[in-house]
Amino acid sequence: MWIFEIKNTHLLTLFTTFILLQELDPTYQQLFRDISEAVSEIGQEIHVIGGFVRDYYLRRLPSDDDCDIDFVTVGSGIRAAEAVAAKLGTRKIATYRRFGTAQVTLGRFSLEFVGARKESYRPDSRKPAVEDGTLEDDQYRRDFTINALSWSLNPQNFGVLNDPFNGLRDLQNHIIRTPVDPEQTFRDDPLRMMRAIRFASQLHFSIAPETKQAIGKMDSRLEIISKERIIDELNKIVMCDQPSSGFILLNETGLLAQFFPELCDLQGVEEIHGLRHKDNFHHTLKVLDNVAMVSDNLWLRWAAIMHDIAKPATKRFEPKHGWTFHGHDALGSHMVPRLFRRLGLPLDERMRYVKKLVRLHLRPIALATEEVTDSAIRRLIFEAGDTLEDLMILCRADITSKNYQKIRQFLRNFDFVEKRIAEVEETDRIRNWQPPVDGNEIMEICGIGPGPEIGRIKSAIEEAILDGTIPNTREAAIDYLHSLTEKVQQRPQAENRATGKKKAKNTSNSRKPSHNKPSGNHT
Repeated sequence: MWIFEIKNTHLLTLFTTFILLQELDPTYQQLFRDISEAVSEIGQEIHVIGGFVRDYYLRRLPSDDDCDIDFVTVGSGIRAAEAVAAKLGTRKIATYRRFGTAQVTLGRFSLEFVGARKESYRPDSRKPAVEDGTLEDDQYRRDFTINALSWSLNPQNFGVLNDPFNGLRDLQNHIIRTPVDPEQTFRDDPLRMMRAIRFASQLHFSIAPETKQAIGKMDSRLEIISKERIIDELNKIVMCDQPSSGFILLNETGLLAQFFPELCDLQGVEEIHGLRHKDNFHHTLKVLDNVAMVSDNLWLRWAAIMHDIAKPATKRFEPKHGWTFHGHDALGSHMVPRLFRRLGLPLDERMRYVKKLVRLHLRPIALATEEVTDSAIRRLIFEAGDTLEDLMILCRADITSKNYQKIRQFLRNFDFVEKRIAEVEETDRIRNWQPPVDGNEIMEICGIGPGPEIGRIKSAIEEAILDGTIPNTREAAIDYLHSLTEKVQQRPQAENRATGKKKAKNTSNSRKPSHNKPSGNHT
């Protein structure tokens, strides 16, 4: 059985009562022994460090998925990687000489090697000055105690755990804590503040009070971090099983205001004449959690984050109706591209997907009446297209009332809308609709040349199908086009007559003497 000893003997009792060690997978055992032999042959120390060790004690090691393992060696990381690659018989090695690191790929394993080092930072940069160091030096530069855990793979103490900062105790207590002074840790690399919240969210841990306080004090340091780095951490928070916990921490520490103030603006409740509106910040986070319960789609989760983003700009109090947010769906959709650009999110079809869902998120509930027409349902299906199912997920997630009777009524309403959608789809096949006739056919049948008239005719056919005036078939569209032909051919004649009258009037006016007085603004 693969049992790790504990170098910190005072933790022995704690450790054995906290985690009953299970046998490490034989694949890992053989891999570590091969690495031990390869690196010892070149006279260097080698240790497993960081996330793999942490996840082993949390029982979160991947079984069949890709697995990243970090190693620190006292000496050259590149030389150690080359020795390991030769031992394992793989040529898949990438070296990064500028950083003194190398990566070996073996099947599903990605093995990263770095030389133990000391680091020092300038105040205006997160890029450190580096010099060679010991294992202890390397552990001091780690971000959190739970990521400083290491196992020795050296023959003389193979399998010994080194835990200089009581990381096992923090694992037991579900605490995120820095190994050294947190202000110094975050001053050196402000991205670690985002990482603290990300780990707390992913692992359902809390952040140590002194660490959280330091984040609040150092929040403005985030300005030296690129938006690409920030959004990478933020997306990992968004993809947690309860992402609201991460956003609450981001807000409490002041980090959220540094890069996403529009979301912070949703906070707060106003009251006039005893009428209050809900706190739209917490409502948004509840919607996000609701979506996360049923979908791993990152962009559907972003639609939940953005769906009410324009409420502060559209908030009004109307004495007869109370608080209103008219148009927040349209304005919010308009805001999405700008926010995506500033946050460093993609501006491709993923942005357009979020934009569409924000624009349409109020539409389904407006159709939940017995009197709703097939035409209205067709238009929803046509506009939503392939996003229709995701739109309905978002709409159901948007029900966050504490009144359970109201929730049940809303859910029944959505059941009704989905039933009507299924009925109309079965007969009309309107989703992802394409024009049944093209521009060339329109010009040929109507006897007209290229121009804006082609677009107007296409729109007329589309409206006729959506209104149910004609069926969604090519034959019906051709017949309808023939019925438009006479009107289309008469339109230019009418326009020419109107233009002729206008020219004649202008000519007549130009012959009249001018009675305008001089302006007096002579040079």
